[in-house]
Amino acid sequence: MSTYYCLVAGLPDISLDDGKLSYSVSDFKAELYPDLSAQDRKLIDLFYLKFDNTAILKLLKNKDAVIEDKGNFSAEELLQLIEAVREGDTPDKKYPSYLVNFVSQYLQLSQDELYRADDLLAALYYSYGMSSNNAFIASWFEFNLNLNNILAALAARKYKMEVSSVIVGATSICEQLRTSNARDFGLNETLEYFEALQRIADIEELVEREKKVDMLKWKWLEDESFFHYFTIERIFVFLMQLEMIERWISLDKEKGNELFRKMIQDLKNEVQIPEEFRK
Repeated sequence: MSTYYCLVAGLPDISLDDGKLSYSVSDFKAELYPDLSAQDRKLIDLFYLKFDNTAILKLLKNKDAVIEDKGNFSAEELLQLIEAVREGDTPDKKYPSYLVNFVSQYLQLSQDELYRADDLLAALYYSYGMSSNNAFIASWFEFNLNLNNILAALAARKYKMEVSSVIVGATSICEQLRTSNARDFGLNETLEYFEALQRIADIEELVEREKKVDMLKWKWLEDESFFHYFTIERIFVFLMQLEMIERWISLDKEKGNELFRKMIQDLKNEVQIPEEFRK
């Protein structure tokens, strides 16, 4: 439990300059990631895979595409994965199974089916995350899958679209969203956050709606990590909240500033120095 005491207590003093964070998810990868155990790095890798997802979609469409250097793999490594799958070779075991599976399926899509690529990758990624042996992180992936699917389903109904066509994944909740004709898809009693999502879906202003979604995610992270202190779960929460604040600052500098400073102060307040560190 005290494994990451020094890491949390030693978080850098972070300042804001012209509305930009001086510390980012990229800085975390470079500075704090090496201090984690090999097992815990794999859990943090689940977060950074979202950037690999974006990158590999671009590279599959254009091998010369410029990608952000934020994920677990470089452009060269992702191109090597694509080439290995294309040639029928066995990819290096360093690549997560869902990414290999996605490239294989993508290469079999016809031109008329390429529009499905994003949803296909999302479904595989969420399934991979939900299979994590860390209960907290698996639940986080499931929560995000439910959140995105519910908002998509509510929007589809609003605009008279076929709900089943916008649902990603193969969980029981996914199936209920695809098949239920009930106003709440029969989920109001199953998911405590369903009503909150209904209210968010009714917000017309896009930036305000995005903020409300992030606030709901923030609350989930705080509630579910309440009894985690210096564990990898708390580090994961810090990383997720850091990413959200980066987005908030781009939308609302004052709000992002306020939330960021609150997050850092909360982390510092959690630190109770063990006796051996006081000597």
